[in-house]
Amino acid sequence: MKEILRFVIKEQRVRHTVALEVERKVPQVLITAHEILVISGVRRCGKSVLLQQIRTKQKEQDFFINFDDERLLNFRVEHFQLLHEVFIEMYGEQSTFYFDEIQNISGWERFVRRLYDSGLKVFLTGSNAMMLSREMGTHLTGRFLRFELFPFSFQEYIAYKRKKIPSDKILTTSERGIIAGLFQEYLLEGGIPLFLETKQDLYLKQLYESILYKDVLVRNNLTNEKEMLQLVYFLASNAARLSTNKSLAGIIGVKNPTTVSNYIHFVENTYLIFQIARFDFSLKSQILNPKKTYFVDNALILKLGFNFSQNRGRLLENLVFIELKRRGLEIFYHQSKVECDFVLRNGFNITAAIQVCDSFENEMTKQREINGLLDAMHTYNLQTGLILTIDSEETLQIGECQIQFLPTWKWLFE
Repeated sequence: MKEILRFVIKEQRVRHTVALEVERKVPQVLITAHEILVISGVRRCGKSVLLQQIRTKQKEQDFFINFDDERLLNFRVEHFQLLHEVFIEMYGEQSTFYFDEIQNISGWERFVRRLYDSGLKVFLTGSNAMMLSREMGTHLTGRFLRFELFPFSFQEYIAYKRKKIPSDKILTTSERGIIAGLFQEYLLEGGIPLFLETKQDLYLKQLYESILYKDVLVRNNLTNEKEMLQLVYFLASNAARLSTNKSLAGIIGVKNPTTVSNYIHFVENTYLIFQIARFDFSLKSQILNPKKTYFVDNALILKLGFNFSQNRGRLLENLVFIELKRRGLEIFYHQSKVECDFVLRNGFNITAAIQVCDSFENEMTKQREINGLLDAMHTYNLQTGLILTIDSEETLQIGECQIQFLPTWKWLFE
């Protein structure tokens, strides 16, 4: 094992010296804090690159290893001490460690705890929320900070396209046109870095299969591949729509809705999908009411779902949801007489209501969206509300309620 570790460390050191040009932003306080920094997110969203970007800015850079390597299949928790010794033999004493995809090694948290207790700094990445939460909750409570990474934001997408973002808030007609055009591309292409580079559907297929088989089926000892495939296919075909575990059970041929609940939990832990509940002051009602499902990236919806490309409205809603997640907000949907796409909670209070509509085909459509937003505003005593669109921009005053219509690309710059 010692020689394998030497070879892998040396080779990975060469392979990972070049970082992607798009800089991913992490609050500096997370980097300088003594606590362990955990970078988590879906596979291939850029966690490894971000770890390298952090690493290249630190004085100590050498104690790095990526555990998502087939040559480390026989690595066990007892080998961590050997790994530490190899690091010291190759590079001398250092106090900063970088572990990529560490969830592949069972029991890793005990070694990381020892490093932390010795006053050493640890950066690590992982692709499975459940494993990271369970392990860190058991052995590392109060000793870590988490940063969730998503595929490129719209601003990062623009940087990837090597377009300059105007610093002036007042845009020229030309600048508005360029940004709006880029947004139309971003709506369909999403922000998975390597997919943007290759533009090959095969890459998305391979990414999905890695998530499904490695992170869902194998990790949770599941053998019912067909049921899981059908579940994800249906959810992708109906992204941003309501569903219940009971209805999904009937669709994929499962007798017990609890089985579907478990399946969804397993897939959520990979960061591939997210579900939100209808807001209710009763937790029991939140659990029992239908959920809305969103995917981590629009490109995956278009690849995994059926005949979805024609429905820009749901793609836009999915994009807005991911941006809200990226901003760390607590998200619900509202439904009483009518539905409002998103309400945001801060503490015990709903503080904002957002409706998403790509365009208004007629006045009836516009009024429906306004009514859904107003219902949420009245329910939670909000004075202002927001309707995100593709290109509409205006402000309406209805009684004491002010409604702002805003192009989604402009909101993404806020």
